[in-house]
Amino acid sequence: MRHATLYHKAWLGLGGNLGPVEENFRYALQNLAKNAACRIKAVSSLYRTQAWGKENQPDFLNACIMLETALTPQALLQVCLRLEREKKRERIEKWGPRSLDIDILFYEGYTSGGSDNNTLVLPHLYSAERPFTVIPLAEISPDLSLDGINFRQRAAVMRKNGQSRTVRKIAKSAYWYKL
Repeated sequence: MRHATLYHKAWLGLGGNLGPVEENFRYALQNLAKNAACRIKAVSSLYRTQAWGKENQPDFLNACIMLETALTPQALLQVCLRLEREKKRERIEKWGPRSLDIDILFYEGYTSGGSDNNTLVLPHLYSAERPFTVIPLAEISPDLSLDGINFRQRAAVMRKNGQSRTVRKIAKSAYWYKL
């Protein structure tokens, strides 16, 4: 008797500001789509954003995706780290430039707290604070909620207080990646 595979929703944030970033995003999404344990369900528009954390560097491209996965959070993290390495991601300085960054922002039914760089923290510590994650998440999963506030509401607050000015939509999802 075959058992049904249990899939969980996961939300990933993509970012980069070195090299052919849009091409690197497509590479990551194509590889995730080829993985039998992953099914991409939604892809946000592509956004150009000002650097966050370390601001004296080129603008970033950012996007978010929602997928269903049979991978554990830790196994999904290993897949993301492998894709980053394949696109020559170098971890030289915190918040520094990068060719491809893939963050697990949320994983359905899973929360964890860790305080060091070797521990997966979910939800991602800054997922509700950074306009470059809030705006794309509001686009693909407006009702996704953290601490009782959904991302539609979070994006509206950021637009009202001017935080969203650092994020510019440059391509709708249908134009930069087709599911």
